[in-house]
Amino acid sequence: MGEENAQWKAASDASVQAMAAPQKPRKNKYAFACALLASMTSILLGYDIGVMSGAVIFIKDDLKISDTQIEVLVGILNLYSLVGSAVAGKTSDWIGRRLTIVFAAVIFFVGALLMGFATNYAFLMVGRFVAGIGVGYALMIAPVYTAEVSPASSRGFLTSFTEFFINAGILLGYVSNYAFSGLPENINWRLMLGVGAIPSVFLAVGVLAMPESPRWLVMQGRLGDARRVLIKVSESNEEAESRLADIKAAAGIPQSCTEDVVPVPKKTPGDGVWKQLLITPTPTVRRILIAGLAIHFFQQSSGIDSVVLYSPRVFSKAGIKKKSSLLGATVAVGFTKTAFILVATFFLDRVGRRPLLLSSTVGMIASLLMLGFGLTVVDRHPDMKLEWAIAICIASILAYVSFFSIGLGPITWVYSSEIFPLRLRAQGVSMAVALNRITSGVLTMTFISLYKAITIGGAFFLYAGIATVAWIFFYTFLPETRGKALEEVETLFIKSKDKNATEGHKEESAGQAQIQLAAGNGAA
Repeated sequence: MGEENAQWKAASDASVQAMAAPQKPRKNKYAFACALLASMTSILLGYDIGVMSGAVIFIKDDLKISDTQIEVLVGILNLYSLVGSAVAGKTSDWIGRRLTIVFAAVIFFVGALLMGFATNYAFLMVGRFVAGIGVGYALMIAPVYTAEVSPASSRGFLTSFTEFFINAGILLGYVSNYAFSGLPENINWRLMLGVGAIPSVFLAVGVLAMPESPRWLVMQGRLGDARRVLIKVSESNEEAESRLADIKAAAGIPQSCTEDVVPVPKKTPGDGVWKQLLITPTPTVRRILIAGLAIHFFQQSSGIDSVVLYSPRVFSKAGIKKKSSLLGATVAVGFTKTAFILVATFFLDRVGRRPLLLSSTVGMIASLLMLGFGLTVVDRHPDMKLEWAIAICIASILAYVSFFSIGLGPITWVYSSEIFPLRLRAQGVSMAVALNRITSGVLTMTFISLYKAITIGGAFFLYAGIATVAWIFFYTFLPETRGKALEEVETLFIKSKDKNATEGHKEESAGQAQIQLAAGNGAA
């Protein structure tokens, strides 16, 4: 009996100790689901990139178009998407992040149908224009929404979903190429492009089940709604209240406000977002803007879209001639690119942004140099089938997309969505995405002309040089943001001499906001 009592007491003590021990916060499944749905919007861009790389092989033969027209057709969507990304920031501040995602899916749906039913080159370009607007909306809003609902501890993991679904879309596009390639040429490319409308329907419906971004709700003065969303997407109620306090401070709403709905402080004349970003930015905002724009520029200028969009042509130059073999090789590229994004997804919040970004860029440089070497050898011996050089080309392309996927690919979207202050985030990310699309458009619309001018190997040596400059910039300019709340990230870009001025500006802004809020309550 005494032994049983002793066992019961030991078990009871262990139970009490377990209850008293601090519990490790669980990963929030609701935030995960929201990030998953929002990021799936980026599958629209990925599918278009992947499917167009193979579809142009058949479009060229069916519509009898030139290499210059192919360059324009392939790359023009990136420039068309500027329209979407340029207005997406304003739209998302006006109607909310969630409805902007729905809007993006609807526009792409219409564009995909127009491309699928295109009867000539001009009709096809109209479809590209409409789809491009949808892509621009999707690219800007998906990482912004995801960053705003994610807890700081898992923000890198969740925001990297954007790049994962771009890769998944590319892989689906490649598979679509391979699946429809056996059909007649006047049908297969139309089906390849048209089926892109299907995922946009499911996205538009699924997104309606998501909550609105808590940061957008606070900007509208809907504190009660924001608190309810934060409780769902945070790992504890304490974290939800802490996040709400940070967002209120960033929005200029005094912490003393406890009402569910409060009047939003009015902006003073000259306090516009674009003026703060471009005309009279503070030193901190200027550094943030440079960082956001530069990482997007280097992501594209290092050649990723040229490799992905023109991979059949690159493989052809490497010595693979059969169309089915070309499309099969591109499927391998898409699979590799998608698989390696999972490495970044699981290590972004453990290792950090900088280590992955720097090691990824080094790997890209080495891969581009090897690809340039392999293609140069093949190009100089057109009458010989040098299997070792072909193997180097294939291995280099797979290595390049792998290194891109573990760092520069996903981190670009994660980093740019978390460094801008709340008041400037939508428009700041919009500018970064616009530069991303301009750079991609210029590169993809000139790639054939470039490699004809400096050889295809020379083109990839050029990309290697750009990637080297990118590594130097990342090493010297970009701070680590892992584990920081969104409202804290801005401080990483503040130099010591600017801190006093920044604190003074914050106090002045908070005082003005409190006066305006009191005036609003008095009027009410």
